[in-house]
Amino acid sequence: MKACDSCSGRVEIGKNHKKIPIWQRGIGMVLIYLPLLTFPFVIASAYLTYYHLRMEGATNLKTWADFIPDRGSHRYNLKNQITMEGSFAASMAQSKLFWILNCTWYCPYSVALFEWHAYMVKIVENWWCPFTHEKKESYNNASIDKSFWHLYPEDITKLEAEDRENPIWNDAENK
Repeated sequence: MKACDSCSGRVEIGKNHKKIPIWQRGIGMVLIYLPLLTFPFVIASAYLTYYHLRMEGATNLKTWADFIPDRGSHRYNLKNQITMEGSFAASMAQSKLFWILNCTWYCPYSVALFEWHAYMVKIVENWWCPFTHEKKESYNNASIDKSFWHLYPEDITKLEAEDRENPIWNDAENK
């Protein structure tokens, strides 16, 4: 049995947080910022994937900016940002700037980056490998008009019917 086979679908974190020692939570806080060191590589990978798709002929690709929430949609700004009582005197949770930097910059931009990258990797797989597997339906947010395998009639005939007619990588309008 896989670890998440017994999961309810919702991650349980809030009911456990106060049971965790402060020192352990502090280390956890540091660990969330260490991935910042990988961002240059993730950004480079995302842009390489983006330009790969463009060079293959892709148009109408979403950009990183399409995944970033509009600044006006953020509830708080530096003037009205709420803070928390810290667990200890030097806790950053008491700082408005901490919350603004995290909630307006770090989180939305990093989530957008990884969602953009995942979106493009799904397009790459739909383009080069339009073959059904158990997770392929989750790639429908990265649908394409035709896969590489749908470009030439002699190759279309080699595909199984489910792969030949799948709307994720074969738009019926573009046959």
